[in-house]
Amino acid sequence: MLNIKKQISRLYISSALGSLSLTGAWAAILAARGYSLVEIGFAETVFHITSLLFEIPSGVLADVFGRKKMLIVSNIMRMLGNIIMIVSLNFFMVCTSLAFCAVSYNFLSGSDNALAYDSLKMVGKEEYYEKYESNQMVIYRLCSGISTLCAGFALFIGHKLAYSTDILMGVIQILVISALCETGNRSQDKSNENSMLASIKKLAACFFNSITFLQNAGKAFFLMLSNSLVGAVDILLLFFLQAKLPEVGMSGPALGFALFFMQMGGILGAKIILICRRMQYRSVFAIAALLVLAGVLAEHSGAYPIMVAGGFIAALSDDALQVRTNIVLQEMFPSEQRATLISIESFTFSMIMIVLSPLAGILFSYW
Repeated sequence: MLNIKKQISRLYISSALGSLSLTGAWAAILAARGYSLVEIGFAETVFHITSLLFEIPSGVLADVFGRKKMLIVSNIMRMLGNIIMIVSLNFFMVCTSLAFCAVSYNFLSGSDNALAYDSLKMVGKEEYYEKYESNQMVIYRLCSGISTLCAGFALFIGHKLAYSTDILMGVIQILVISALCETGNRSQDKSNENSMLASIKKLAACFFNSITFLQNAGKAFFLMLSNSLVGAVDILLLFFLQAKLPEVGMSGPALGFALFFMQMGGILGAKIILICRRMQYRSVFAIAALLVLAGVLAEHSGAYPIMVAGGFIAALSDDALQVRTNIVLQEMFPSEQRATLISIESFTFSMIMIVLSPLAGILFSYW
């Protein structure tokens, strides 16, 4: 009999271990190693291209061979990426490391949530899933904030030791995941090949049905595109601030606190939007877009208190818009294509990031 409390607790611990990292501010680490903002921007592009290619295949493998196994594969990919970064001697090796990290994210994305939902369903407690998602968001934000808080320490000890601690964290996480219980009988399925073909056929049918839905519901696609664009600008702003703040005189320890402070802006935005339920979506989008642009302008002030304030405001606005957009989209999505439509939204975001990342590197370097 599945012990649901232990199962969910282990998933929480795994998420915390996966989010805690001394290398969270990897842009600042690369900048400290002498890489330019343009190179860092292209490295970010490599990450998103890889993520784009492996997102759907990783989901198929998780459904066929089991979510628990793919969570372990995710950690192995992460550890390989860390090893490559430790021994990296050139930009190509850096990009290769980030590609492995992207694949790691692909195998993680969706697998843990699917395992959690199926586990809760087995014991008839699906209603707890909303609370589970909320708790996971808190864990992610807090651990990411703590990770950025350690940016100064990571710069102090150097990238090799920082990435070595990530490898140790990955080993511990694999031990936690190994204690999880898989749902279903995927591992005992003797017709894995047929199962995979059936899964691919189902995925293709679901994907094309989702495209048809988006063609008939242009508003949903417009919301995806608009939200992804604002989110991409905010993420790139915070990303390049990791490298820009030291350039204007911010010390290593102060950088960690500044990045943590900006992360907290996102949490505040996600809470504030719940109070503004009556505000129309158009108003929320307009305000969020203007504030994110204000954050970009603040980045070019050259004064790090203003730059940090701009990053905080941009994160607040982006997360507020993200929460409101998710609510609107979930109400529009048909249940039978919900997961695929969310994947399409991720594809949209990745495509925008692939285009904007190198452009942002040039913009933040020369303007």
